[in-house]
Amino acid sequence: MSQRFVLVVSLWVHPGQEAAFEAFERKAARLMARHGGRIDQAVRVALGQGEAPHEIHVVSFPDEAAYEAYGADPETLALRENRAQIISATVVLKAREAGPY
Repeated sequence: MSQRFVLVVSLWVHPGQEAAFEAFERKAARLMARHGGRIDQAVRVALGQGEAPHEIHVVSFPDEAAYEAYGADPETLALRENRAQIISATVVLKAREAGPY
């Protein structure tokens, strides 16, 4: 069985934009699903940890081509138009599955 294409995504949200962020992520998740993608894990970072991100996601797609298709989808591109008003910074790391331990 081939492994899925995995990304670890750290997201910083502008203060006061938490509800807009959640709505944005629900829409993004629906678009990812069209391309076989999913948010496998989303964790909210506890407050008071300095410059830590708001959330960290583990995202996966069947392969890198599916991820690229998601990124090029016209609806994904349209969704990203107001992204900067909601999300102040993003760090995306390519990863791979590990374990089990």
